[in-house]
Amino acid sequence: MPKRNISDISQLIDDDLKRFNELFKQSLKSKVALVDLITRYILKQKGKKVRPLLVLLASKISGGVTERSYRGAILVELLHTATLVHDDVVDNAETRRSFPSINAVWKNKVAVLMGDYLLAKGLMKAVDGSDYDFLKVITNTVKRMSEGELLQTSKTRKLDNDQETYFRIISDKTASLLSTCCEIGARASTNDESKIAAMREYGENLGIAFQIRDDILDYVGTSTLLGKPLGADIKEKKITLPLIYALKNSKADEAKKIIKNLKSGEKKIDVNLIIEFTKNNGGIEYAEKIAKEYSNKAIQNLSIFIESEYKSALQDLAVFVVERTK
Repeated sequence: MPKRNISDISQLIDDDLKRFNELFKQSLKSKVALVDLITRYILKQKGKKVRPLLVLLASKISGGVTERSYRGAILVELLHTATLVHDDVVDNAETRRSFPSINAVWKNKVAVLMGDYLLAKGLMKAVDGSDYDFLKVITNTVKRMSEGELLQTSKTRKLDNDQETYFRIISDKTASLLSTCCEIGARASTNDESKIAAMREYGENLGIAFQIRDDILDYVGTSTLLGKPLGADIKEKKITLPLIYALKNSKADEAKKIIKNLKSGEKKIDVNLIIEFTKNNGGIEYAEKIAKEYSNKAIQNLSIFIESEYKSALQDLAVFVVERTK
């Protein structure tokens, strides 16, 4: 098991996170009663706050937390929350972190507008603070995240995902935001471009390792650990790294049988058959090896920084993301 999990690492900067939480709460205030009602509902849903944690740790390791660090952390958390609200609409999700989703309570129209509001709030926060360098980074991230989602949708329909496209999808869809958190955190406390680049790369590699582990857990996790049933991605016809490898490294007739099963419609998809096929053809071991490689790359990105408790925390985080069980 890794030395520390997210909660342990968060304890290290507990005071900074408490200040972030206060400022984040203030940033959500609105004069429109419905908006205020929904933002209070959002604040009840206590997430792990991984993204603000990354911004603040990146600032700590790069020179120290500043007011700009807090503004950057609020910006990325608002963007992240906006994308979750929109994702729930797209996926027709009925719950989010054990709470009924915003679209389930207030319907799709309100949920879409609320997501737009949160994104606009984040952008205004950067404008008001004259953090134009943050704006440049974050707008590119929004573009990448959208492209990643659309590319995944296209590949899900055609069932023709390959390894190169898979990495492009997870880099844009997941890693781009973690990379942005680390870059903004560094930018908030230093002008040293080598440190900024190192943190950007760290976040990218951490995000890729995190997503591969997430995809592995769809095959080897349990529904109680994940909060979603085993094989949920399979049922949605998402062909991720374990299955991509298994399809490429199995007998042609076996691979055809699996693709045919995936095409048979959600109710007819045999999740157990696909999980067993993936395990028997080395898909899990291969994905675990690649996730570890990206975790090690992330740790290597930190080599330019002097030893500190914050560097150790970021190293432990890179280990945790590939060893977690949920």
